[in-house]
Amino acid sequence: MTLMMTVSGVRGIIGQTMTPTLAAELGMAYGTHLGGGGVVIGRDSRPSGHLLSRALSSGLVASGCHVIDLGIVSTPGVAVMVQERQAAGGVVITASHNPREWNGVKFLTGGGYAPPPEDAARILDRYRRRDFHLADVDHLGRIEKDDSTHSRHVQRILRLLDVAPIRRHPLTVVLDSVNGAGGLGGHLLLEKLGCQVIHLNAEANGQFAHPPEPTEDNLTGLCDFVQKHEAEVGFAQDPDADRLAIVDDRGRYIGEEYTLALAAKYMFARQPGPAAANLSTSRMIDDLAAAAGGLPVHRTPVGEAHVARAMREHGCVIGGEGNGGVIDPRVSFVRDSFVAMGMVLNILAGEDRPLSAIVDDLPRYVMIKRKFSMAPEQIAAWLRRVPNAAGGGRLNTADGVRIDWPEGWVHVRGSNTEPIARVIAEAADAATAQSLVERVTALRE
Repeated sequence: MTLMMTVSGVRGIIGQTMTPTLAAELGMAYGTHLGGGGVVIGRDSRPSGHLLSRALSSGLVASGCHVIDLGIVSTPGVAVMVQERQAAGGVVITASHNPREWNGVKFLTGGGYAPPPEDAARILDRYRRRDFHLADVDHLGRIEKDDSTHSRHVQRILRLLDVAPIRRHPLTVVLDSVNGAGGLGGHLLLEKLGCQVIHLNAEANGQFAHPPEPTEDNLTGLCDFVQKHEAEVGFAQDPDADRLAIVDDRGRYIGEEYTLALAAKYMFARQPGPAAANLSTSRMIDDLAAAAGGLPVHRTPVGEAHVARAMREHGCVIGGEGNGGVIDPRVSFVRDSFVAMGMVLNILAGEDRPLSAIVDDLPRYVMIKRKFSMAPEQIAAWLRRVPNAAGGGRLNTADGVRIDWPEGWVHVRGSNTEPIARVIAEAADAATAQSLVERVTALRE
């Protein structure tokens, strides 16, 4: 039975490894780590969310924390509310793009971002040691509800966008929220921007209408609706709405990698500055930064916590990951599909030409992604062999092994959230990218 317990959070299968007991003990561990104070809790729409929320809340209350229950909200919405409520920390109950039988727990600091890896490790170590400091009867915490997340999050984004041009050029947008947590807030944002919204899978009931990861194979319905309704753009959120995939006006899935590229294009034109992206993210952001005057791009291990830390350390104006995750520090240091939608709409309104034409002007690469179900010891053995494929390429071992050659790059690593190894390769053409994949997968056995 699978339980993923890493610096990125805890994920398991309901009724097997993800249990109310585990959630309550994680709550006690985190409450002890914080030493009390307010903690906001939000959850995605999975049917198991209410169960874990109540259990985790009981653990926090037992450790003397005051719980602010946000209900079903997006992950970036929880990050915003940590700041809005000046809380000591936050918890998101979500398994992101995993199937609905999974659920998980993700911690946020008092700054509203994922804890640095060393702090996350301390929280999990405290859980494993059952080192809980529990309050006596006179110092137990309490629970209150707050249903203002969507409006506060949307208002924070609207203050940063150039709203008038979008409203002057009303756009037809198809939004697929996969019956996750982002539907209500996503629809509200698009309406406030004056868009005509065609909303697919809008009910936050956790009954995912298709496999929830926003990949091309899973979004054929969205592509069809964009074409049918002659929409200017289609947006797809994942269940906790921290990732965004985009479909252009032709009904073409342009890929999650383009989400960060478009956001970087937007920010570099308005507020030039450093950027951060993980090692599995496309070279497009490097090309755009070079074209904007040689702006630096700081590469990090995969994981939001690593990107957020680099952004804080280097004063980055934009950051994110190639999975459709965009981080705008003016909103929060968490990946945010709402931010990404607003930036793309601002680009469309400002350039007054189809998204397909805008995308075709961006640097173009072919990326191939593969994943392999493997035990941790098998992954570790493979990673020891991967450098043998370098052949003069530049090695980076900050997270698995990435090898860069002039013609492209390949990255092999174990997942933080699933029992799999991932291989990602990028080059100017598919044949070259495939050859890079084959170069490292030949060393798998």
